Amino acid sequence: MSTPQQRPRHFSMLRDLQLADFFTLANAACGMGSVFFAMFFVAEPSLSNFYIAAALAPAAFIFDVLDGRIARWRHAHSALGRELDSLSDIISFGVGPATLAFAAGMRGGWDLAALIYFVCCGVSRLARFNVTAETLAEDSGKVKYFEGTPIPTSVVLTAILAWCASHGRIGDALVGGAWDIGPGTLHPMALLFVLSGSLMISKTLRIPKF
Repeated sequence: MSTPQQRPRHFSMLRDLQLADFFTLANAACGMGSVFFAMFFVAEPSLSNFYIAAALAPAAFIFDVLDGRIARWRHAHSALGRELDSLSDIISFGVGPATLAFAAGMRGGWDLAALIYFVCCGVSRLARFNVTAETLAEDSGKVKYFEGTPIPTSVVLTAILAWCASHGRIGDALVGGAWDIGPGTLHPMALLFVLSGSLMISKTLRIPKF
């Protein structure tokens, strides 16, 4: 006699999460917090909002490092954990820095194109890593190197923006000024995001993974 199929329990997905996954979600929470505080700054230009938005990026980085270490310590790697990590990273190290750059004054037409390019490069970089991780791991079971720079390196961009804010060099006083090029305006600082995005999608640049 067959037994009736057990119905899923409420919040069953949360019950299936590993300890490392909660640190990954904390990474995502920091990323969303950064986005919100950047928007607070746009609505009310209080430097404390800008600094909090910038500070949440390294906080997200710490959680990103910890989730990997905890997963290795507990031998709890999973496909779900890898996807969670990538989705969290694109919020914290892609959307977050781009939103902060917009809040800092990069709002010209060419600026927006640069920031969109940066986020799209981040999405592409993470997607490529997810589909090639098993190949890159080879027989060791561990990925030995990154193809292109990892997206968390964008914390450098948020640090630069925080430095600019501390010296009063955001908004109309943004470092490098503004160039009117054809139909849009470009702040040269936006080119840092173009550079960062381009390095992320590089196939020839290999960064050892420690």
